[in-house]
Amino acid sequence: MTKESSIKPANPRILTINGGSSSIRFAVYEASETPRRRLAGKIDRIGSSGTNLIVTDPSGIPQLPRRLTAADHRTAVDFLLDWLEAQPVFASIKAVGHRVVHGMKHSEPERVTPKLLAELHRIRPYDPDHLPREIELIEAFRKRHPKLPQVACFDTAFHRNMPRVAKLLPIPRRYEAKGVQRYGFHGLSYAYMMEELARLGDPAATTGRVILAHLGNGASMAAVDDGKSIDTSMGFTPTAGLVMSTRSGDLDPGLAPYLARTEQITAKQFYEMVNHESGLLGVSEISSDMRDLLAQETGDVRAAEAVALFCYQAKKWIGSFAAALGGLDTLVFAGGIGENAPLVRVRICEGLSFLGIELNEARNAENAAVISTDASRATVRVIRTDEELMIARSVCRILGLGSQKEN
Repeated sequence: MTKESSIKPANPRILTINGGSSSIRFAVYEASETPRRRLAGKIDRIGSSGTNLIVTDPSGIPQLPRRLTAADHRTAVDFLLDWLEAQPVFASIKAVGHRVVHGMKHSEPERVTPKLLAELHRIRPYDPDHLPREIELIEAFRKRHPKLPQVACFDTAFHRNMPRVAKLLPIPRRYEAKGVQRYGFHGLSYAYMMEELARLGDPAATTGRVILAHLGNGASMAAVDDGKSIDTSMGFTPTAGLVMSTRSGDLDPGLAPYLARTEQITAKQFYEMVNHESGLLGVSEISSDMRDLLAQETGDVRAAEAVALFCYQAKKWIGSFAAALGGLDTLVFAGGIGENAPLVRVRICEGLSFLGIELNEARNAENAAVISTDASRATVRVIRTDEELMIARSVCRILGLGSQKEN
């Protein structure tokens, strides 16, 4: 039990849920104009050995992990609900906000209703890795706490109003009627970054040309013009775009039928390969973790090539988005790699001086908030993204909880 759970809070709280294919992150925030995190945690390695519940108290100190005896997703959801309900803080939770990866035509967060839930069930085939898990979490809360309001925060919403040319896929037009188009993802992270840019007083947040680079296990970029997304690297699915930890990113479409002919790979096997066996892991044959690859690149050419491919492709995406924007005012790095890997940022930015990018070596090494030189025409920033806080803000806005006073 954490320090927070030993004191019953006076103010209403919001619970945020960020469910992935193999993890569930959660946090508890005060419902106020500036939501403040009071509790956070995650269940990770769901579906494999060593499934743990790890909780962090308000001071950021992690508690001793608790091992789950069973590792499937349904058991993990039940375990989390049992644990949450046993905490005194749970009595003050007035709403639950969920990250929902795919939102199709939705451009704003929405309160969960039977109609919305039925729609999420209908679009499950668009994201079979995430949507079924997220629906399961929503339904588990509805079953146990039917009167507790829930809000769905869509990861695709940030890109919903991209220009039509950025949404089109060059395949027969009839598929567009079935919802086959470029959607883009990581929208909660991008929305948070743009709010941070505005808070920091960067004029590019509202009247400039910004490239946002969310580089983590999943990696993508977005081109933002005058505060609006005009393009993004992920497309119909989160598999598209940049090289990622285990996802391939963009591939020649002819690869699928070639492997079907020569290796008898089925559609399911191809899907598993490009999502779970490719990217940094596939090229290196060592690890999907950039930290491991950087540590081994001098002694293993496979690690070196995986890192080089990641940086090279990221550089190309920055160049292409600068072309779409007609220039560049601000470049933002975020995500686990973007925030914590100075060497990767250096390699990505090498050779981009023609875009006005010039890094300050000392600032970059320190992961400073601004890592460009004072003379750099383009400002290069590092922003520690916070999807859970973005969910909490959205819930406050949708349910009118933002007027609550902080303790």
